[in-house]
Amino acid sequence: MNAPSKTEVDAPYVLRGDRDGVATLTLNRGERLNPLSTAMLAALQAELDLVAKDGATRVVVLAGAGKHFCAGHDLREMRSHPDKAWQKRLFEQCSEAMLSLVRLPQPVIARVQGVAVAAGCQLVSMCDLAVASEAAQFALPGIKSGIFCTTPGVGVVRNLSRKHALEMLFTGDAIDARTALAWGLVNRVPTPAELDTEVDKLARKILAHSGAVVGLGKRFFYEQVEKGLADAYALASEGMACNMTLEDAAEGIDAFIGKRSPAWRGK
Repeated sequence: MNAPSKTEVDAPYVLRGDRDGVATLTLNRGERLNPLSTAMLAALQAELDLVAKDGATRVVVLAGAGKHFCAGHDLREMRSHPDKAWQKRLFEQCSEAMLSLVRLPQPVIARVQGVAVAAGCQLVSMCDLAVASEAAQFALPGIKSGIFCTTPGVGVVRNLSRKHALEMLFTGDAIDARTALAWGLVNRVPTPAELDTEVDKLARKILAHSGAVVGLGKRFFYEQVEKGLADAYALASEGMACNMTLEDAAEGIDAFIGKRSPAWRGK
């Protein structure tokens, strides 16, 4: 294994930038395609834990430094730890980070400029929304190296149909951004030059609404979507009742009736 460069030793694994209610978290190992090493996952988890408690942050953008989004797990690190216990800890650490994206009260937008493969594709699938450049590609290529992408499949199959997900898992072949759009993995496919503009436009649409309502809605959405139909309706009814007791619901209705713009109070 090559020794880490000075950049890798000194630079933070995840960068955070804040602007007008949007926190951008950037995986910061672009020279290595931002692998999800144990150190990267720990840094990402720390940032997600901070964002979850930050009332000033209304939207989170997850990005990757350099030309690509994320190439998945660090295979060199994985090969240097052949014991099952270490491997299980890695995948549990990764799963916790993925679940943290769902548990965040803020919507999370993946910004994908290049490749997002294996656990990198999983990362995109676990974000609430995704904007991918026309140059982006997505794959679950583990099968080509003797590794079935079982954990990435958890997130991907909750975005795609089973047959599309299994095609990616069984073949390991990459799909382009337009195919990812058609299959349901991403929301927008702008040109590379328009990527940041499209991410910002989507974030601004969310910021225009009540943060309290968005956070409540996200929580109930993920809770109901995994349930059977009757249980989902029961939970959603509870969610609607809770929503109607919020100050911003009263403000929103009054603004609609009065034909004026709402003045949201909840963050």
